[in-house]
Amino acid sequence: MITYPKNIDTIFNKLYKHNIKPVIVGGYIRDALLGIPSNDIDIELYGIDSLKKVEELLQEFGKLNSVGKSFGVCKLLYKNLDLDFSLPRKDNKIASGHQGFQITIDTHLDFKTAASRRDFTINAIGYDVKNKKILDPYQGREDLDKKILQAVDNEKFKEDPLRVLRAVVFATRFEMQLESTLTFTCKEMIKKKLLEELPKERIFQELKKLLIKSKKPSKGFYLLKELGAFSFFKEFNNLDNKKYTEVLHALDRLKKLAITDEKEFIILAFAVITSKFSNRLTEHFMYRISNEKKLIEKVIQLHTITFNLDNFGEYDIYVLAKKIDIKFYSYYLHVTSNKKEKIDYLLTKAKELDVLHHQAPALIQGKDLIDLGLKPSKEFATILEQTYEAQMKNTFHNKTAAVKWLKKNLLS
Repeated sequence: MITYPKNIDTIFNKLYKHNIKPVIVGGYIRDALLGIPSNDIDIELYGIDSLKKVEELLQEFGKLNSVGKSFGVCKLLYKNLDLDFSLPRKDNKIASGHQGFQITIDTHLDFKTAASRRDFTINAIGYDVKNKKILDPYQGREDLDKKILQAVDNEKFKEDPLRVLRAVVFATRFEMQLESTLTFTCKEMIKKKLLEELPKERIFQELKKLLIKSKKPSKGFYLLKELGAFSFFKEFNNLDNKKYTEVLHALDRLKKLAITDEKEFIILAFAVITSKFSNRLTEHFMYRISNEKKLIEKVIQLHTITFNLDNFGEYDIYVLAKKIDIKFYSYYLHVTSNKKEKIDYLLTKAKELDVLHHQAPALIQGKDLIDLGLKPSKEFATILEQTYEAQMKNTFHNKTAAVKWLKKNLLS
């Protein structure tokens, strides 16, 4: 028996009236068997051969998004649930790459045949909602129990190079071992340079899943190395075993920190992963897996900032706050150094100075220079920079004193 949100029974009851059999499939069933909550539910519909008809039946339940129409999928956001409705299909390989498939919708397929296109046995489990019956033609539940990741069909597995990375992600997330034939298949696919057929966006998405959803992301990177994937992720070949181990230990430490912002975590994670690379190698690696320029800039920034934890004062903290959010930066320091007490002291002082998340507001701004009778010019930037520098050195502590210093030192 699989439990699911009962508020979608309203939808299922309407489908029954039109002789349509809904089967919950894929990740939701896998996660339910593992006791992992999810709001993403994939539902395969048997007994109907028109996606347009599906849309007509479902439109009363909310706005539909048929972004996956070419794959026979329509999406519905219903009461905070992400529902994907699809029709049974066959995938035939007709071109290279992750998307080189011809899709054939066939609602008369039996569940076993429809599930044969799926990657792993643990993702080929279904739940017949009406008959309250688990459908498991490839013994996915047994593999879950044994913690063995196994392909549904190793020959079909070879058709999609993205599945190599998915194998690494699932094995790491669920702490499973790759079945021996699957291991051999992945290694052969990598040797044939099939990873090079993948768009960088898909590679990046799988690496993100590995980092976000795994308790110990290091296991995934050890597995990538074992499978020979460093023939693709070539930058790691520049690290000896000691440096590689240090990087992965730091990555696991990062995972244990209370970082709630997903975007910040991803920046930090990639900064840690590339922390032993040169800036040139970091940039090369990041641009091969992502087009997100701001993310890449922030990763490199974390590498290039220098801060002496053994000897710093208030001025150094003010300067650091100009460059980066100190609280954010502290996460990177925590996992790449062993100076917890000094980092905690930095955070305490930054909080006292009110620069934990932003630089100190400038006491003198451009409008103040105008009020003092100056006309806007190129010199404004230099004057303001010198005044702010004096402020960071605690030469003055309020605006009145700042104006007095400015008149005496820069405007006399």
